[in-house]
Amino acid sequence: MSEEIKENMKPRLAKVTVSISVGEAGERLAKAEQLLGFLTGKKPARSYAKSTNRDFGIRKGMPMGCKVTLRGKDAHDFLQRAIRAKNNTLRARNFDRMGNFSFGIAEYTDLESIRYNPELGMFGMDVNVALERMGYRVERRKVRNRRIPERHRVKREESIAFAKGLGIEVVE
Repeated sequence: MSEEIKENMKPRLAKVTVSISVGEAGERLAKAEQLLGFLTGKKPARSYAKSTNRDFGIRKGMPMGCKVTLRGKDAHDFLQRAIRAKNNTLRARNFDRMGNFSFGIAEYTDLESIRYNPELGMFGMDVNVALERMGYRVERRKVRNRRIPERHRVKREESIAFAKGLGIEVVE
């Protein structure tokens, strides 16, 4: 019985979010959406500015970038490709205290078997990985939702161990 409980307490991959921030609407954002759709096989959603910043010419509600959320097998496959682009190495500071980790890819051509497309241009992207345990649905459900206690949340050390299990080397 205790082995079953330990198995259920292992962190698992909840989702992988891939985002490209362009900083402006227009043709460059359309190209970023096209690239993200090509890389992930999913339709990207736009992200919008939350506040106005006159110095940068940004208005609230202005499209600024695009993102795709991957779950299940798609998330695992893309994460493997993205990690290989980083030479299977991440820094310890890429991991937060809530058990998630993020890293950037400077150019999409760093992903294996992807060639440069001069029509699209060059874009980098951010990859955010969220981990969770069984039971996190309690926080998201509509009826009788509850908070997840601190003892059940994924810790930083557990997410580092999860990453090492995927073959990622974590350096200080």
